[in-house]
Amino acid sequence: MFDILQTILAFVITLGLLIFVHEYGHFWVARRCGVRVLKFSIGFGNPLLKWKDKHGTEFVIASLPLGGFVKMLGEPGSDVPEHQKSMAFIHKSVFQRFAIVSAGPLVNLVFAVLLYWILFVSGVTSLAPYVGKVEPQSQAASAGFHSMDEILQVDGKDTESWEDVTMAMVSLIGENAEVRFTVRPENSTATVERVVEIQNWMQGQEKIHPMKLLGMDPYFPEVPPVLGELVPDKAAQRQGLQSGDRVLEINGVPINTWEEWVTLIRANPGTEMNLLIDRNGSQITMPIVPDEIVGPNDEHIGQIGAHLPEELSKYPDFMLRDRQYGPLEALPKSVAYAWSRITLTLMSIEKMITGMISLENLSGPITIAKVAGDSASYGFEAFFSFMAYLSISLGVLNLLPIPVLDGGHLMFYLVEMVKGSPVSEKVQAIGNGLGLSLLVMFMGLAFYNDIMGL
Repeated sequence: MFDILQTILAFVITLGLLIFVHEYGHFWVARRCGVRVLKFSIGFGNPLLKWKDKHGTEFVIASLPLGGFVKMLGEPGSDVPEHQKSMAFIHKSVFQRFAIVSAGPLVNLVFAVLLYWILFVSGVTSLAPYVGKVEPQSQAASAGFHSMDEILQVDGKDTESWEDVTMAMVSLIGENAEVRFTVRPENSTATVERVVEIQNWMQGQEKIHPMKLLGMDPYFPEVPPVLGELVPDKAAQRQGLQSGDRVLEINGVPINTWEEWVTLIRANPGTEMNLLIDRNGSQITMPIVPDEIVGPNDEHIGQIGAHLPEELSKYPDFMLRDRQYGPLEALPKSVAYAWSRITLTLMSIEKMITGMISLENLSGPITIAKVAGDSASYGFEAFFSFMAYLSISLGVLNLLPIPVLDGGHLMFYLVEMVKGSPVSEKVQAIGNGLGLSLLVMFMGLAFYNDIMGL
């Protein structure tokens, strides 16, 4: 129940704040351009809370937090009394209208920079990209990768963390290329180059970690198979395991690491196995039947609901990279960080349109809610990072030249600037109808992907 409440709360806070930022951008610029704002709403449906300011603008917080709007005097299709035309949106210059409409998505992008700036000033900790297990006969093995190689660069771009490596590889989806890794082998100060050739990279496999596709895993220190917190009503708790139990054997096979234990559990959904465990110095034999769940790639895997003890889940110091900057130094870092995410989002949209990325990767509010809840449970760093990336996605998507979206209106205004007169209402109506149909179709697909993902 707590997890559900956390997910709902994180979803409402994340989406509500980003919608507020977006709509406030429209609102603020409209006021500066002398446009009378009639209503500022966060959410749709029945009002939960509403009030008016001294300018007569009604502010509303509504029950369905999936969007918002700023209603201005003189929007297309509405009548404006003669004495109020100076305050009407439709009677402002095309440049002022362009500024008002573009302000929403642009403020979302600026807000992402602000979030990254807060993170860099407060300090972020990331996991250094050390290579763990390398699968024999894999591309990674053929390229010469070994365990404990530290990846310093991918195609000349510095990689301070596994996130940097993953972002670099994800940006190559659908491409044919030679990827050049600059690595520092274990116990060496020199660097070497390892080259991997990719073909139609990750097409149809977007949900698999890119490094696994190459045949290598991130390095994690060996951790003993000791149980920490048990999830209520899951197999471990239901069947008698306790926090502090150390797994010694499964079906007579010695278990030395947490990874071996997890691998066997995942590989045996619904199958009874005999455990030998150490509990407070006494050896106990007992059966365990992992619950069967459906994983992210529709595979059936076992799960018992047991976590590592907190003291064993911490990484050694050499694996951690702490980045903290002063307020001025953090600003260009934040802009560059946001820009890399903006270009990745645009690239992903382009590749989705051309078919290089499957439409199965479209996500809707259910996925957003789940990720928001998960990131909130990991702490403010993960939550802020997710919110910043979602703000970028909201800003970029709204700037696409699709009628109904802000970008569609901007497209009409650009045409107006060139031809010297507004696009006809008939053409705008046809465009808005097509844009709405396209939007509904993609939203329907995103909801479908969400539901199938459950």
